[in-house]
Amino acid sequence: MSDKKHTTTSGIEIKPLYTEAKPMDERPGEFPFTRGIQKDMYRGRLWTMRQYAGFSTAEESNKRYHYLLAQGTTGLSVAFDLPTQIGYDSDHEMADGEVGKVGVAIDSLKDIEILFDGIQLKDITTSMTINATASILLAMYIALAKKQGADLKQISGTIQNDILKEYAARGTYIYPPKQSMRLITDIFEFCSKEVPKWNTISISGYHIREAGSTAVQELAFTLANGKTYLKAALDKGLDINVFAKRLSFFFNCHNNFFEEIAKFRAARRMWAKITKDLGATDEKAQMLRFHTQTGGSTLTAQQPLNNVIRVSNQAMAAILGGTQSLHTNGYDEALSLPTESAAKIALRTQQIIAFESGVTDTVDPLAGSFFVESLTDEVEAAAWGYIDRIDAMGGSVNAIESEYMQNEIASASYQYQKEIESGERISVGVNKFTQEEEGLTEVFNIDDSIRKLQSEKLAHLRSIRNQVEVEQALQQLSEAAKGEANLMPLIIDAVEKYATLGEIADVFRASFGTY
Repeated sequence: MSDKKHTTTSGIEIKPLYTEAKPMDERPGEFPFTRGIQKDMYRGRLWTMRQYAGFSTAEESNKRYHYLLAQGTTGLSVAFDLPTQIGYDSDHEMADGEVGKVGVAIDSLKDIEILFDGIQLKDITTSMTINATASILLAMYIALAKKQGADLKQISGTIQNDILKEYAARGTYIYPPKQSMRLITDIFEFCSKEVPKWNTISISGYHIREAGSTAVQELAFTLANGKTYLKAALDKGLDINVFAKRLSFFFNCHNNFFEEIAKFRAARRMWAKITKDLGATDEKAQMLRFHTQTGGSTLTAQQPLNNVIRVSNQAMAAILGGTQSLHTNGYDEALSLPTESAAKIALRTQQIIAFESGVTDTVDPLAGSFFVESLTDEVEAAAWGYIDRIDAMGGSVNAIESEYMQNEIASASYQYQKEIESGERISVGVNKFTQEEEGLTEVFNIDDSIRKLQSEKLAHLRSIRNQVEVEQALQQLSEAAKGEANLMPLIIDAVEKYATLGEIADVFRASFGTY
């Protein structure tokens, strides 16, 4: 037997043979939910098959949404361009060169109306990857649902709305942490009464992992951030048994098959303990529900068709780990936004696993595996170690402001890169099994003329809207931002009068300052 030491990406040593594990007396759908949050899991209902899409203009993205729905997608997931994410209209000088590039450009309610043209919001669930400007995009979505005559008590979906990981790993924040947390808790409070089926935050480990963290760091920092949101909502006087049901999580899934499965199982068990310790008694408030996206940073520009296998491997791990929702990446995403054909293969990957592999026939099929149960315990123990250190610092905000999380992620990223460069860690097609590149014949490019188109639409909108009403709405919002009233009704009022995203974000910049 080889003496070579084997470890997971988090440095957990893997024994050559596992011959025992603690007895499994836990059942699916029961606290602490290690084996899944539903008793029958995918026998009762498959995960939601989402495809993350959004690029160029609302008109172009709308065409892609109709295409994906026709191919069997069961939920939409909206990507926004960088100016939308950081609160600038497309005609702002800060938007130059970025309009429509990494997602769709949304400047006003008019763009949201075009984005979902021909799609009834009452019939789909929509996930929106938006953080600093989440309150504004949610307000636009609610305004459109009202225009369509939908019952707000029935519409469902998710906004990411997770600003803490932006400070720690991603960077699309605008306001200081305290003011950002106020917007988030205003959304919690408003939606618990007015849009009760909406998931008001998707606490995201995805971007922490994309920034270079290990699996254990992704798990620990994500749950530590979740704990901070719980405490903020409790401080606002919200009932944990109500608002905790509307929290969801967003995890990454990388290549180390068994470590990823163990991570998802440990996450449910840990979150159940965290919520219970903070006073949750309703089991639905103790359940960790999560969306998974396959690992963007694992995709290679070299031999890009190999990414089909990587994505399949990661999708299978997410499903065996019990995900509620899944996005599979296009094989060409290391080179460009996904082409239509790559997006279709990514969706077919999920459908083949669902209907041909047999892994959905029984609940938690790897339960009782000596290796998986042991690894679940070890991942959990390592993650608690991080959370205990963060708690000792006073929580996630302090850990981020002191740059503890950022430094831990940077160190892990550096270590990974060293292992790739030394050949200690193999990346097929990159540092082993290389070949002369043939290149893809088709890549997806966004034209720089999109900014001109969006700017013309903005100029037209400003010429036909009631400017007096817009200014009144923005003034009311400005005054409320200086007090303590819930801001969501006033944001909705402003977007319904066709105030732009940038105008509303500027009100908050003036009131809150920037970070």
